[in-house]
Amino acid sequence: MSVKRTLMWVALILMAVVAIIVVTTSWYTVDESEQAVVITFGQADETIQDSGLHFKLPWPIQSVEILSKETYSLQFGYKQNPDGTVEAFDKETKMITGDENIVLTDLVVQWRIVEPKKYLFSSQEPRTILHNATSSAIRSIIGSSTIDEALTDGKADIEAETRELLVSLIEKYDIGIGVLGVKLQDVEVPNEEVRAAFTDVTDARETKNTKINEAEKYENQRVSEAVGEAAAILSKAEGEKASRIEQATGEVALFNQLYDEYRLNKDITRERLVLETLEAVLPNAQIYIMNDDGSGTMKYLPIQPMQTTPPSTEEKKEGSKSE
Repeated sequence: MSVKRTLMWVALILMAVVAIIVVTTSWYTVDESEQAVVITFGQADETIQDSGLHFKLPWPIQSVEILSKETYSLQFGYKQNPDGTVEAFDKETKMITGDENIVLTDLVVQWRIVEPKKYLFSSQEPRTILHNATSSAIRSIIGSSTIDEALTDGKADIEAETRELLVSLIEKYDIGIGVLGVKLQDVEVPNEEVRAAFTDVTDARETKNTKINEAEKYENQRVSEAVGEAAAILSKAEGEKASRIEQATGEVALFNQLYDEYRLNKDITRERLVLETLEAVLPNAQIYIMNDDGSGTMKYLPIQPMQTTPPSTEEKKEGSKSE
C-alpha cells in the first residue's frame, strides 16, 4: 500500500472520528427536574432551566453540567443507611448550652441549588461548606439557649433562629445554595437519668396545659349556660312586665269609663255598681229590692241563702236506712 493511500485512509478515519464527536456532543437533553450549565472553554457561559433537547458547540469547545432541581436533605449528627438503620455521630452532636449543660443535637437541613454557576465554580466543596455552616449555626444558637429551652418548649424558637443564622451565613459564602428549612430531630442529654427527669418535666407540663384547657372549656360552658339562663329570665320578666302594663292600662281605661258614667248620672251608676257587686259576690242568691222609704237607703231584703245541689238518690236511700 502506497504512502498516499495510507494518508488518505488516516484522513478519512480522523474525519469520521471528528464527525462522530460532533454528532454525539452537540446535543444534550434537560429533564423537567434538572437544570444545566453550558461551559465554554472551561468558563460558565449559560444556565439552562427549560427542559427538552438543546444544541451546543461540540466538545471540546463546549460542555454541559447537569444539576438537579430537587430538594436535598443534609443530615447533621446522624446518617441513615440504605437498610434503614441510623448511625449517630455523638462527637458532632455534642454541644454546650448557655447554662453550661451538655446536650446532643441532630437536625435536618432542606436545601436546593438556586444558582448553578456559583454552585459549580464559587467553591470546590459547597456541600462541605453547608455542613460546616450548619454546625456553626446550631452551636451558636444552642450556646445562647438554656437546657430547659432546648429540651422542652424552646425547640421551635431554636429551629427558627438556626435557620435565620444559617441563611445569612450561606448568603455571605455565596455558593449558589438556598436553605429551605431546618428541622430539629432530637435534642437530649447524654445521661439517662437526667433524660428521664426532663421527660417527666415535659409530661407534667403537657398535663398542666391539658388541665388548663379543660378548665377553660368548662368555664366557657358554664358562662354560656349562665348567659342563656339570664337571657331567659330577662325575657320572661320583660313579657310579664308588658302583660302587667297592658292589664293595668285596661283597668285604668275601665275605671275612667265608669267614672265618666258616674259623673253624668251618679245615682243610677251607684245602684248599678252595687247590683253588679252583689251578683258577683252572691251569684245564686235571690234578692228582693225594696223602694226607698225616704231614708235614703235602698233595702235589699230578704236575701235568701244560696241554693245547694239536691242530694242524690243513693244519699236519700242511705238516710232512710239509718232512720
